[in-house]
Order: sequence, then structure tokens, then C-alpha cells
Amino acid sequence: MEPIQQLGRLLLSVGAMLILIGALFYMGPKLPFRLGRLPGDIIHRGEHGTFYFPLVSWLVSCLVISVVISLILWLINQFRR
Repeated sequence: MEPIQQLGRLLLSVGAMLILIGALFYMGPKLPFRLGRLPGDIIHRGEHGTFYFPLVSWLVSCLVISVVISLILWLINQFRR
């Protein structure tokens, strides 16, 4: 396969992933599960303000980002062969 064809495949794959991620963000509030405030996040409501520390959300986000980056790199490696 020629390098131009490989680049075209890679761009189509990345574009499809971006469309899926964009759709997830766009339809996020309508999904049955909520992204964001998860059980385990620290919330302290005081008289003059609220403190919110997304401990579990942060950990889950890191795991999801790690999986997505691993999949992207795996796809790139598969197309290079």
C-alpha cells in the first residue's frame, strides 16, 4: 500500500473518532449515565461557598484518556505495517 493511501486511511480513522467523541459531548446530557460528578467526588458546601474536588472523575478521565491514546497508537501501528 502506498504512503498516500496509508495517510488517507489514518485521516479517515482519526476523523471518525473525532466525530464519535463530538457526538458523545453533544449528546452527553441526554445519556442515561452522567459524565462528571461521580460518587466519591468530594463536595463541601459551606455558608459562603462550595468546594468541589473531582477525585473519582479525575481518575476515570485519566483512565479513559489513556485507553483512547493507546487505541490511537495501536491503530497507527497497524496501518504502518
